[in-house]
Amino acid sequence: MDLAVVDLSRLQFALTALYHFLFVPLTLGLSFMLVIMESIYVMTRRPIWRTITRFWGTLFGINFVLGVATGITMEFQFGMNWSYYSHYVGDIFGAPLAIEGLMAFFLEATFVGLMFFGWDKLKPHAHLFVTFMVALGTNLSALWILIANGWMQNPVGAAFNPDTMRMEVVDFMAVLFNPVAQAKFVHTVSAGYVIASVFVLGVSAIYMLKGKHKGFAKRSMTVAAAFGLASSLSVVILGDESGYALTDNQKMKLAALEAMWHTEEAPAGLTAIGFPSLKDRQTHYEVKVPYVLGLIATRSVDKPVAGILELVAISEDRIERGVVAYDQLEKIKADPTDMLARGEFEKVRNDLGYGLLLKRFVEDPRMATPAQIKEAAWYTVPNVPVMFWSFRVMAGIGFLMIGLFATAFVLCTLRKHETKWFLRLAVLAMPLPWIAAEFGWVLAEVGRQPWAVEGVLPTFLGASSLTVPQLWATIVGFTVLYGALAVVEVGLIVRTIKKGPFHEQEQQALFEDEDAPMVAQEG
Repeated sequence: MDLAVVDLSRLQFALTALYHFLFVPLTLGLSFMLVIMESIYVMTRRPIWRTITRFWGTLFGINFVLGVATGITMEFQFGMNWSYYSHYVGDIFGAPLAIEGLMAFFLEATFVGLMFFGWDKLKPHAHLFVTFMVALGTNLSALWILIANGWMQNPVGAAFNPDTMRMEVVDFMAVLFNPVAQAKFVHTVSAGYVIASVFVLGVSAIYMLKGKHKGFAKRSMTVAAAFGLASSLSVVILGDESGYALTDNQKMKLAALEAMWHTEEAPAGLTAIGFPSLKDRQTHYEVKVPYVLGLIATRSVDKPVAGILELVAISEDRIERGVVAYDQLEKIKADPTDMLARGEFEKVRNDLGYGLLLKRFVEDPRMATPAQIKEAAWYTVPNVPVMFWSFRVMAGIGFLMIGLFATAFVLCTLRKHETKWFLRLAVLAMPLPWIAAEFGWVLAEVGRQPWAVEGVLPTFLGASSLTVPQLWATIVGFTVLYGALAVVEVGLIVRTIKKGPFHEQEQQALFEDEDAPMVAQEG
């Protein structure tokens, strides 16, 4: 495999994934905020809450369309750019994506039209039910996609079949209730709720600073403050759960994001700041917070946390066993009735993926030298500085969001919505949760490298047989197309915000005023 093809395929997928995730979290969060706003309307029957729901629903719709469009492109890439990956693990990975399409996407598609066009045709309770179903479908969509992604991080419930030379499902319930997938789902959707809350808070603050639509803005700010405070607290708490899940399933990712080269003896301390060096394989000028890492990673103060050097040594042992697994598999391919080879393969089958890592350095893993085995073991270490700083940017913004929404909640409770310094702060804070979410995905996906599926399939073996010009053509094409769509979407959102929440009523009133003389004349 041409490594340039692999790198460009990874670049293309990274660009489309990060671009797609600009829209997904806002959709996730706005959907349930619409449910809250419309519930208040149904309970109070005050027209202002209907106006609030319809306005934010319009912005939800604009964002929803582009999220769907970019998501479809992402799924096509598995067949286009990662055909061997799709062949090797498609039985497991494809199932959640198929269920997502059948259950969640069709649910959204069925009800989203009713939500937008059923305001004057459905009773309030019926329309609220429709809005809830759209929110449910949106979040179920995230659930199934994150089950698929969680399996890539922690491939439970599946086993390699030496007769088909593919991974196959052996326990779908284990895939469904994968602890990594569960932690990723709740953490990701909570981040989406924070993004939507900041968006609503920021737009409302813009109206307040301009002295426009104050009644609308104050009510929207109050909902955003309460929903955002609960969501930002959830992000941090559930992020802690994600860290605990790494201890059992992705020890190397945890060690890399902590830039922890040596095993941290109990009580394990968390590195607050430092400067990791790949060349020296140590972290300079690190400042540690005692006990914290032990509490996050092991839920204790008396257990050590494995460091990179120890995990590399473990990988080296697994690579050596993987070579044995590869050798026995070749014997099975030559003679499927060789029971001795099958028996030996069963002993080391879980290390086959580590043996395949050697294909980056030598055509036949059985011919690998000790130096190549050592090099392959160090290849299991992701980019430590990228991991280290991505985590700290994400976590730092997470704590800032708690402070932002706690302040917003207090000010809204005290009815001090027009506090100018806070309104300016709310506007300036709008990009921050998006930045945190993007760094979160970098952390999740770079931290899994060099694996497409952790411990099972190296990334460089999963790519399609494409050429470099073909990949550059699609990368440029996607960039131009998505750039144009982004301009359109941002333009539509800005235009809708400028028109304001009462634009429809104002247009209706203007139309009635223009018709009044004609009606009088006809009379």
